[in-house]
Amino acid sequence: MKPSAFWKLLTLVGTLLWSGAEAADFSAQFERIKTNATKAQLYAFLYAVPKGGDLHHHSGGCWQMDSLYQVATNTVRNGGNRFYTRVRAGLCDGETNAWRQFQTVAEFTWKTLPECQQQEFVALDALTPAQRDAFVNSLRLDQPGEGRNEFFEEIWPRFGAMGRSLEVFLEMTVETMKRYGAEGVRYLEPQTIPLGMVHADGSAVDPEELHQRLKARLAQPDALATGVAVRWQVVVLRFTPVAEKKVEEAYDFVDRHRDLWVGINMAGREDNDKGHPRRFLETYRRMRHRYSGIGLAIHAGEVDEPNSHMRDTLLLGATRLGHGNNVLTDDDLVLHLRSGMAFVEINLVSNLLLEYVTDYSQHHFPEMLRLGIPCGLSTDDSGMWDSGMTDEYLTAVTEFNLTWDELTQCARNSLKWSFAEPALKERLLTDFDRDVKAFEAAWSGDDWAAKLKTVKPVAYGFAKRRWGISY
Repeated sequence: MKPSAFWKLLTLVGTLLWSGAEAADFSAQFERIKTNATKAQLYAFLYAVPKGGDLHHHSGGCWQMDSLYQVATNTVRNGGNRFYTRVRAGLCDGETNAWRQFQTVAEFTWKTLPECQQQEFVALDALTPAQRDAFVNSLRLDQPGEGRNEFFEEIWPRFGAMGRSLEVFLEMTVETMKRYGAEGVRYLEPQTIPLGMVHADGSAVDPEELHQRLKARLAQPDALATGVAVRWQVVVLRFTPVAEKKVEEAYDFVDRHRDLWVGINMAGREDNDKGHPRRFLETYRRMRHRYSGIGLAIHAGEVDEPNSHMRDTLLLGATRLGHGNNVLTDDDLVLHLRSGMAFVEINLVSNLLLEYVTDYSQHHFPEMLRLGIPCGLSTDDSGMWDSGMTDEYLTAVTEFNLTWDELTQCARNSLKWSFAEPALKERLLTDFDRDVKAFEAAWSGDDWAAKLKTVKPVAYGFAKRRWGISY
């Protein structure tokens, strides 16, 4: 059964059973399912649960890598691009170019290389099966010992030209909407950089063209059929010498394209002190003199040590904080956040794989959640983790014993704190509340295990490695 048909049937059943009256409290049923289900059954159940939005979502990093390979090798879908990746080294005498293994370039770049360097690269569509598997796996954190250095310093360069191709970007945006929609996510707010994309011939893509092409692609039937709404944030790399200028350019771009672009973000390793929050204080003050109604969500607290980054990020005007790993090291900050002044974007799988926690007993999420600090689950870079939103849900439920009310509140928070325009946000919240009620009514009986046969979950590599789950 297609996901859309499944949800229509589920809504109809829920409406008939609901009959306008309040259904029995679903919390006890959820506890029964948690207690009696196998990991695979619980994963399937959570896959079917209505979800909110993914607010901390990096475009590119959330692309599923097998799908990326298919698009990158399909010239019909990728605008005529052909990509090459480096598979061997040492062919050039006195070579000083620091090419990485599996670093990927577009054909127009490959043609400019000396002949000996060209021979170190192979077209993606000409890789052997073993090379293909190694290439795709090189874009994931899927091996013991891989951590933040592998992610920040190696994977993104391997991603290379694929991430700068306009046509790949458009196709993978819709592929991502499809897979998130299949597991009940209804809103995405990806972060991307609108400047720097190129066509297959290497010519630059004007940001205005990007905006128009994106609008057109999202209006096509396959995108609309996902049922997923998408709004975009412009992300700025915080540690670059021109970051202040990029913040100003980001505000100007969002202001002129508010139909799709709703916010500004700053990302980049916080252990690079050149990107510390107070560097940008005057810049954001100037922007508030000029612009109104543009959301500000900034990575903060994605570090190992206590520091003032989260407090300083609030001074910049952010209403959403990405990660917040060290929030509990600042007592005054905890008290401020308990007032509901900002939302914290929780990324459980990311924090484990990037080694900001070595196990979940160290994680700040349950303390924040149960102190009343607004927070919700998000995926960060699910393609590079080889995971999905259901992995975040299963981690939260099994590691922190989340109740049904806590789980649905996290999902509702992710819609409430989105930067979506008021009409869209109201619709998303209304639809979410309706779907939760229908879900509760449909899954309240003793036949929940039998109902799981109607669910067709997709589990990625993280679920297999972490819990032994595969379908």
